[in-house]
Amino acid sequence: MTLAELLPSIGCATEPVLEEGLWPDGTRSSGADLVIGGVPVTRLAAQFGTPCHVLDEATVRSRARAFVSALPEAEVVFAGKSLPCPEIYRWMASLGLSLDVSSAGELALARAAGFPASRILLHGNVKTGEDLKAALAYGVSRIVVDSFDEIAQLGALARHGQEVMIRVTPGVDACTHAAIATGVEDQRFGFSLASGAALEAILRVVEQPSLKLVGLHCHIGSQVRHVVSYEETVRRMVGLIASCGVRVGQLDLGGGFCAPYLPGEREFDLFGFAHRVRATLNYECALHRVPVPKLLIEPGRSIVANAGVTLYRVCAVKHGVNRTFVAVDGGMSDNPRPALYGAKYAVRLVGRGGELRPVTVVGRHCEAGDVLAENVPLPADVHAGDVLAVPATGAYHHALASNYNQVCRPPVVAVKDGVARPIARRETEEDLLRRYV
Repeated sequence: MTLAELLPSIGCATEPVLEEGLWPDGTRSSGADLVIGGVPVTRLAAQFGTPCHVLDEATVRSRARAFVSALPEAEVVFAGKSLPCPEIYRWMASLGLSLDVSSAGELALARAAGFPASRILLHGNVKTGEDLKAALAYGVSRIVVDSFDEIAQLGALARHGQEVMIRVTPGVDACTHAAIATGVEDQRFGFSLASGAALEAILRVVEQPSLKLVGLHCHIGSQVRHVVSYEETVRRMVGLIASCGVRVGQLDLGGGFCAPYLPGEREFDLFGFAHRVRATLNYECALHRVPVPKLLIEPGRSIVANAGVTLYRVCAVKHGVNRTFVAVDGGMSDNPRPALYGAKYAVRLVGRGGELRPVTVVGRHCEAGDVLAENVPLPADVHAGDVLAVPATGAYHHALASNYNQVCRPPVVAVKDGVARPIARRETEEDLLRRYV
């Protein structure tokens, strides 16, 4: 029996516990209010409106530093697509991280942030000619190729010595949702190791006089919980390095490190990952008698997810036959993840308490699938005007936001030491109209 199922039978009238691990570091209760980064949530909702993405800067910086500390010999590359924003990129640059971008648009944000080109990687399973030209014009350090057509196109566009990595599909099942599993065979990401395509890609890059092969890249999926999946990936990738007959100086294991979204879910075992992957890499390289390549990792979600909280205001409450629907002023335009792959969230009412009952929180959009959270405990008298806070929304929320139903995208507000400041402003109807001719 879940907590939401149990609550009606026990008639709980106390404030729900602040779920450990889901909220930004230092988040605390203040009466019925929440304080994030030293700023009360009710004040944030009043000052910046709702929906609103709140991001705790100290948590972001702390999580980024943890990766650098755990693997000091590795290159830590922030996955820019998880939270594309010039200010976030500036934070990463100041901490010594590199940056992974997957389009000319993300690269434009990096340029606006002044991110050093020498620490930028471009990759993505489909890169247009404009993406490649933008990367070459800015002088990004490495481009990760993902198809034979891309190798040929990049070879024709690049000047002599453009550094290249090859994305390999290692055939490792990361035991995650099918929509975010990218390391298994027979899919659109990378060159298959099992079919021999990866080895063929290495040979084709070497044949291109304008390209220089510097490493191999892989990514086995998102929300990966088990370190053993990365260990197996290392074994297969080192096997490829040993068989290709070409010096490979860098090995990028991608990211995908899990972040907790629900009570009871654990953070990724970063210490265990660092120890076990380092040991596996050294052992396999010694076994195959190849030099140990420099390791790269690409955390994104695991740095920013639990630094973020989204605030909504309740617009209506509807009582169905079996469920109570709490409708808010946002939804799938600012969080499509539940509709895309069944992502689940915790929800908390801010500003007052009450006897808790299970409800379904839904969005404002014209889709039956616009459901933000099901069977979550909220006060039985939840009503229009109440403020709801949803933790673990720092990753792939701002990035995936859309204008469905021509709803304007919410702001991103950074909080730190009692100060709140927007780092991405709220979109306006004037912004929407500018695109139409």
